[in-house]
Amino acid sequence: MDTNMKTPGILEDVRIKLSALWVSMMLLYIYADILSLFRPGQVEEMIDGQMGPFPVTQGSLMTAAILMIIPAVMVFLSITLKPAINRWVNIGFGALYTLVNISNLIGETWIYYLSFGVVEIALTLLIIRYAWKWG
Repeated sequence: MDTNMKTPGILEDVRIKLSALWVSMMLLYIYADILSLFRPGQVEEMIDGQMGPFPVTQGSLMTAAILMIIPAVMVFLSITLKPAINRWVNIGFGALYTLVNISNLIGETWIYYLSFGVVEIALTLLIIRYAWKWG
């Protein structure tokens, strides 16, 4: 019997798919933020110490840092955590980031940013779906 038929190839491995989804989401975050710098008044807001509706403080920057550290670390953890833990960590953070992405779109009117947000939500929902079906 050919054992290769029972062993999934690397591209079928859910861990690789989850990791790739986290990478994709991070790239979208980066490009959305870069493009946002070109919005009229954005640089002036930054100079004035504003980060969107929030003042720039140690706390607000640390919160933003944590929100970016988690998906970056999930790229690695999705490949290395044991399957049972991996599944629930991806479901939990996938759900959290779905909510984060939805909240980022509240009141947004710029179509490029809405487009990024919709794709980011789709990616986090895929993370949840792949992790949920895993096992």
